[in-house]
Amino acid sequence: MPVKIRLQRHGKKGKPFYWIVAADSRAKRDGKFLEKLGTYNPNINPAEINLDIDGSVKWLQNGAQPTDTARAILSYKGVMLKNHLVGGVRKGALTEEQVEEKFNAWVEAKAKAVDSKKGALADAKAKEKAEALAAEKAVNEARIAAAAPVEEEAPAEEAEAATEEVVAEATEEATEAPAAEATEEAAKEEE
Repeated sequence: MPVKIRLQRHGKKGKPFYWIVAADSRAKRDGKFLEKLGTYNPNINPAEINLDIDGSVKWLQNGAQPTDTARAILSYKGVMLKNHLVGGVRKGALTEEQVEEKFNAWVEAKAKAVDSKKGALADAKAKEKAEALAAEKAVNEARIAAAAPVEEEAPAEEAEAATEEVVAEATEEATEAPAAEATEEAAKEEE
């Protein structure tokens, strides 16, 4: 029986949630499975992945073939690395202690990278929020200045024009800042 490690879709329309399962390759996508190995939630950034690493390695050692997406997830969580290291133990190139040491070092490095990404996302969100608040304050100040009682008609018209200019500038800045950040982030990801 050919076994695949693949994703089984759950959740609702527009909000997918996946189970990572070992299933017969002839079974339906969301049908029978042999063992549930974990879950994958792509709705948050970074995606949440819970995985039974040892169970996944066991299935890979027994010949299960992961689909492309499942392979990427398994690689991201270190299952493919551990499978490779366990193969080295079978060949006599490594010991169990060396495998655990190398795998734990890799897991720690991966955790640091994920934490730095979470921190960068939180900083970007806070910066965007601060810029939106500053733009909103500028608009409110312009409205207050325009609402102040004015003795002559001509200065009132000038104040209205000035208010419109400030509002236009603030909205322009608010729309340009996220676009500039998005291009900077895209450039960083390409590197």
